[in-house]
Amino acid sequence: MSGSELAARVRETLEADGEEFAARVESEVEDLKREVEKGTFDNSQAIVGLEYEFYAVDAETDALKRVPRRLLEYIGFEKELGLHNAEMQTSPEPCSAYGLRATEREVQAKLDAAQAACEPEGMRLVSDGMWTVPPIGETASSYLADSIEEDGVVLATNMSDAVRYHAMANTGFKEDMSLSAPHVHLDARTVMPESLITSIQPHYQMAQAADLPERFRYALRVAGPLVALSVNSPFFPPDLYDTDDAEEVLSECAMENRVTVFESVLNPDGEAKVDFPEDVEDIDQVVDRIAADRTVVPMLQDDAGRFDDRFAHFRHKHGTYWRWVRPVLDGPSRAGANARIEFRPLPAQPTVRDSMAFLAVFAGLMESLPRREHPLRSLPWADARDNFYAAVEDGLEADMNWITLEGTETTDTDVLFEELFDAARDGLELRGLSDDDIDRYVRPLERRWETGITPARWKYREVARRVNHGVPLGQAIWGMQADYIDWQAETLIEGCFTDWFDG
Repeated sequence: MSGSELAARVRETLEADGEEFAARVESEVEDLKREVEKGTFDNSQAIVGLEYEFYAVDAETDALKRVPRRLLEYIGFEKELGLHNAEMQTSPEPCSAYGLRATEREVQAKLDAAQAACEPEGMRLVSDGMWTVPPIGETASSYLADSIEEDGVVLATNMSDAVRYHAMANTGFKEDMSLSAPHVHLDARTVMPESLITSIQPHYQMAQAADLPERFRYALRVAGPLVALSVNSPFFPPDLYDTDDAEEVLSECAMENRVTVFESVLNPDGEAKVDFPEDVEDIDQVVDRIAADRTVVPMLQDDAGRFDDRFAHFRHKHGTYWRWVRPVLDGPSRAGANARIEFRPLPAQPTVRDSMAFLAVFAGLMESLPRREHPLRSLPWADARDNFYAAVEDGLEADMNWITLEGTETTDTDVLFEELFDAARDGLELRGLSDDDIDRYVRPLERRWETGITPARWKYREVARRVNHGVPLGQAIWGMQADYIDWQAETLIEGCFTDWFDG
């Protein structure tokens, strides 16, 4: 699509009648609630799924690389925000030994085929929380901030041609999309800085829609510990730092800057569009909160005859309901309608097996904690939120609060993680997994806790080691990144992150 064609589509989008859009949302909300009450969103069993984002790099230099659109279509991946991004979505599968196995095999098969197709192009796909090496001949600042004006419409030069992304920079939703973090600042007119980060998103679909509020409550309370285990983005591209003082950067860097990027770029002043959500009491409150959330780009939707077209404008609003844990009522057909939780705060992981570990552990927790009526549900919401942001900052070294099986409060993280893993194992056993299968999914994360080594801590140590040997900060970060990509080349599809430090 040419720049003028894209600008024309953006202008057309911006001309949508906001009042008409809001009226349609209001009408759809009542219809949606009726369908939920009738049991349309109930299903026979729990289902799991996974969204998995990657970025592309030059196979020789590790520099970020734009993925040709024809290649993206050929390998069956979806375009994401940046031209360097590629996203995979797995098919919904039963929450069982066979379903989890099928999900893992699907990811491996698609990724293996994609890597084979990328090889002749001189590129490879990387699973990581944040890229740090910009394209050859460019800086991260220029790549992320570059934009043009076409007939009065601001377009990001390196963003995919998805109209909604470009429209966001032309709505007045946020005056600027600048990135701000300790020792980092980037001025930008578009949402493009958000393309620094990549994620995995486990989905857990419950059998009964009415169970969503309770499971959502538990999901919020395990968010902090799961983020602490997952952290994988302590460093930014070096040219984004406003200091060369490596010791200062090392002493102040957060373990999970992906959260910082998303909140910094997309939250308008005084308004939290991206944040840690509050508990919900019932399904009606889930629907009402999404409907009341600020619309970013109102777009009138056509009815193509699908079941979920009846709620098309509500679904459009939901697309910018950027909460770290997100409730979903969705489905392309009446038979496929479902209620699920999207667990969104996890960065992309070093290997497929690690990603599957998070999917399985999250599903196990969603099975066990409510069934066993674990007292964790009584942990105050504010403590759950504080746990989350403490984990973002300090990973496994974070101070966190927990409610034990006996109903007592504790800050002992040994107790916290012992109970977390026990509950995950219990939930997977309830879904029929064998002890060997459970070990395969849970042990990679248990090893992180036992050793204190998360992907972010591994990166931190690699950079600190280089800095201690007199290597400048930028070179230290790039050296770490090269080692990360080299290790991943050997372990991404078949190995595990523990191979990086146990071998």
